[in-house]
Amino acid sequence: MSRPRFTIWHAVLLLTCLIHLPGVSSMLKCKCDINICKDTNGTCETDGYCFTSVQRKKNSDEVVYNFRGCYDKANFFPPDIGTPMECNTSSYSCCSDDFCNADEIKSFLDAASETSYLTSLEIALCITVPTLIGCIIVIFCYYFRTASHKRRGLHQHLKQQGDDSIEAPDHPILSKGVSLKHMIEMTTSGSGSGLPLLVQRSIARQIQLMNIIGQGRFGEVWRGRWRGENVAVKIFSSREERSWFREAEIYQTVMLRHENILGFIAADNKDNGTWTQLWLITDYHEFGSLFDFLSNTTLTTNSMIQMALSVATGLAHLHMDIMGTQGKPAIAHRDLKSKNILVKSNWTCAIGDLGLAVRHDVTTDTVDIPLNNRVGTKRYMAPEVLDDTMNIDQFDSFKRADVYALGLVFWEMAMRCNVGGKYDEYQLPFFDAVPPDPTIDEMKRVVCYEKQRPNIPNRWQSCDALHIMTKLMKECWYHHATARLTALRIKKTLSNYRTSEELKM
Repeated sequence: MSRPRFTIWHAVLLLTCLIHLPGVSSMLKCKCDINICKDTNGTCETDGYCFTSVQRKKNSDEVVYNFRGCYDKANFFPPDIGTPMECNTSSYSCCSDDFCNADEIKSFLDAASETSYLTSLEIALCITVPTLIGCIIVIFCYYFRTASHKRRGLHQHLKQQGDDSIEAPDHPILSKGVSLKHMIEMTTSGSGSGLPLLVQRSIARQIQLMNIIGQGRFGEVWRGRWRGENVAVKIFSSREERSWFREAEIYQTVMLRHENILGFIAADNKDNGTWTQLWLITDYHEFGSLFDFLSNTTLTTNSMIQMALSVATGLAHLHMDIMGTQGKPAIAHRDLKSKNILVKSNWTCAIGDLGLAVRHDVTTDTVDIPLNNRVGTKRYMAPEVLDDTMNIDQFDSFKRADVYALGLVFWEMAMRCNVGGKYDEYQLPFFDAVPPDPTIDEMKRVVCYEKQRPNIPNRWQSCDALHIMTKLMKECWYHHATARLTALRIKKTLSNYRTSEELKM
């Protein structure tokens, strides 16, 4: 049998019994005004508290009325509590030692004032601090649950289950002889949001990595092979899980697939027992990025216009919202640059690297993730992003920042345009104004304060194609964002120019 526990309540009960034993007095002796306690020579006894009450003249420290006495438990308000309400006021003080209310009135006034203030502060803190902490906890839990719920949506399908459970050989679109292009056409004609997740995983597990073709802040890019076809495999480190998930989520947006957007194939997380690799599999383009292509290749006027038009077309599709049950939200890239644009075999371009992109919800006029308006590559940041004046409450602000970066990409193309044997060596925008890895402050000084833009060679004015490109890029990088062209207007201008040139031939 276990021994009964001796608790604090047992101690209280024992003490109460001892106090009420015969011969043991439980009454408190207090000082009492003589006119109230004539028969007891200015003293009284109580089972409650000794008290002192004072009152001051208005706007003065002079005491005009006071009295002392006993405060019996029978008179407590509210009843049945430890300390009555009156004992916490500035003009009424209670104490629980014999004759503790016999002090001088002046010393009581000072003590009572200080005690009352501290008590009020403590009460306020006891109410406010827990409330604030509770609110913070509720907000944190809501954010955590929302983020976890979205992440679990993909992880539930990609969770490691063993190689035997991931293969889907009986799935019709995985039958031998079906190419990736045909497979995607079969599945995206409906929702337009990509391959089924089980099929994605089956494809990922059949890919053989061949050689590394690039590196970035997220990890590495490899060339892989799937059933004889080349694919690009972007491998994220486990620290970049949020970036991997975000990019896979954006690529699988309904109706996003477009010839000028990098083709998404699959996403998968591969656990080898030591660490987890996060794979993002896309179309492979042997020419690599526009940055790599322009570094080694010059353009004709026709190829320059064709490339510029394809980039503008891809950006216009991103920025466009398509209404309907199978509609597409407007998307802003937020890191548009030549290194994030791929060159296809026909010398057109496809925009890639959507890990920092944001989507616009038309119904609520909100963006779907918490915003950090200073996102992207500093060299390509718009003035309003650099000086932190962009209106992040308007989604159009993000589209206008993309257009500014598009103007810089056009300048890179134009620099490599060969007209009559004349062209420039490839350079990044602002190569002559800032260091290779500029800081925010260095870019802000050049772009915002000095309002510099990349130099336009005089020879560009003698070529119609370069003249059109010059006009467009200048209208892309206006200092005031609202004055910039839209991606759709840029696309139409280039399309009209190409059509007019074709008619001349």
